[in-house]
Amino acid sequence: MTKLAPKTTPPQPTAAEVYATRRNDVARLLDVLRMHLDINDKEHTADPANWGLVGNLGKVREDLVSLVGFMANMDPEHVEEFLKGG
Repeated sequence: MTKLAPKTTPPQPTAAEVYATRRNDVARLLDVLRMHLDINDKEHTADPANWGLVGNLGKVREDLVSLVGFMANMDPEHVEEFLKGG
C-alpha cells in the first residue's frame, strides 16, 4: 500500500500582510477617484449645464460621507456638520 503525503495547508496571510494589501488598495482607489474627478471637471467645463455630472458628484459625496463616518466612528450628520465648518 502506498502512503499518501500528509496534506499541508498553505500558510495564511498575517493580519499585517492583509492590512498592508488593503491599505494599498484603498490608496490606489483614492488615486483613481482623483483621476475621475479631474475627468468630471473637464466634462463639466465643456457642458456646465449637465445635471448628470452634478448627480454623479452627489452620489460620490453621499458615499464618501458614509465612508468617513464609518472610518471616524461618526454619524453621517456629524460629517455633514464638519463639511459645513461646524
